[in-house]
Amino acid sequence: MSGTAQIGVTGLAVMGRNLARNFARNGYTVAVHNRTTARTDALVEEFGDEGAFVAARTPAECVAALERPRRLVVMVKAGEPTDAVIQEFAPLLDEGDVIIDGGNAHFEDTRRREKELRGRGIHFVGAGISGGEEGALNGPSIMPGGSAESYASLGPMLEKIAAKAKDGTPCTTHIGPDGAGHFVKMVHNGIEYADMQLIGEAYQLLRDVAGYSPAQIADIFRTWNTGRLDSYLIEITAEVLSHVDAATGKPFVDIVLDRAEQKGTGRWTVQIALDLGVPVSGIAEAVFARSVSGHADLRDASRHLAGPTANTLSKDEAAAFADRVEQALYASKIVAYTQGFHEIAAGSAQYDWNIDLGKVASIWRGGCIIRAAFLDRITGAYEAQPGMPSLLSDKSFAEEIAAAQDDWRTVIATAVTEGVPTPAFAATLAYYDSLRAARLPAALTQGQRDYFGAHTYHRTDREGTFHTLWGDDKSEVES
Repeated sequence: MSGTAQIGVTGLAVMGRNLARNFARNGYTVAVHNRTTARTDALVEEFGDEGAFVAARTPAECVAALERPRRLVVMVKAGEPTDAVIQEFAPLLDEGDVIIDGGNAHFEDTRRREKELRGRGIHFVGAGISGGEEGALNGPSIMPGGSAESYASLGPMLEKIAAKAKDGTPCTTHIGPDGAGHFVKMVHNGIEYADMQLIGEAYQLLRDVAGYSPAQIADIFRTWNTGRLDSYLIEITAEVLSHVDAATGKPFVDIVLDRAEQKGTGRWTVQIALDLGVPVSGIAEAVFARSVSGHADLRDASRHLAGPTANTLSKDEAAAFADRVEQALYASKIVAYTQGFHEIAAGSAQYDWNIDLGKVASIWRGGCIIRAAFLDRITGAYEAQPGMPSLLSDKSFAEEIAAAQDDWRTVIATAVTEGVPTPAFAATLAYYDSLRAARLPAALTQGQRDYFGAHTYHRTDREGTFHTLWGDDKSEVES
């Protein structure tokens, strides 16, 4: 075995296997390695006709099979398993070689690994990969971070295997240094949480308030998918809602236990947003909604809690309400993306990554889970105004929310009246109203803080920092 493969993949579970096949299908010779050699043999035996594979039994064989500079993709579980694989392979590599972590690693782990390997002359790339097993095989959205030198070596290969937007642009780009790629993938997943929760709330409203069946709601979503809500998640929602369980004859959605699980990236998005001081309330409520769904003990103990009497809508009223829900869903979706891009901008500033938000939007247009037609417009908005502080600063998006806000408010008011929980709809509207408010109650909050903790405050009429002596005379002193 002597340097015949352009790239290697170690870790051949579903994602790693499909990524290796994707490289091979695109004309690259791929060295494949797995701790359990049976997986390596099975891949070559089953898919060897798709391209050129080199089966490696050991890490040393895998490294020996790679052309220099060597490029090795690690596709194992995040955390300690990733560290273990790096520790196993790194001593076998030379200066200028590249290790790529394609898992859902925490970006701080990626920063640590990049720094450690940089000291040994090895490039480390944290590459967020979105699109699931189908995307890994047929073209994902890829978000690589790391040095510019590493992208010069790796980028052309990623661009070839990545999904292509409708205009032919590869859905990958160099995101920025060290952990930038995994940070952007983390926020992508946070937006995904919000998007899915908003769609779920729309479904619940259409069912519990408008009285539509799952099959009817599937048709509504199919109609929405022909317009401005055109997206992968809307498309698959229609498929899920139209599916009938073969064993019971019931709608599939009715036989699935209503407890949504999570792997952690959405939670990380909220935790890091708190650290950065960035409000991502729509994303946070989506994470909390999954948490609430998982607390079966609390929900079972609360069955006795009273709710409002449900109203019955006429056919015409239901149709009109469905149109309002579409407006609310679209407006809330814009806000959720606004919050996500704000967090990326804040992270970029904090870590000096210089992330191009327009390019991020561009590579999400295909391959990834949140791919949607309106990402073309988000791309254009950031290209036209690179320093735009918020997506809502874009005139066209601001005008669309303005046009949608009456229906948005009506939908949330109806949800409250009918007792249907819509935490993400409500949180995104509150965020919108907070941005447009002339004054916020934070002035009172700061006054309270000064009263009990002498935390001081700023005035609206002159510069300086002040504290009120909250005694009888309440005199003010400048700090």
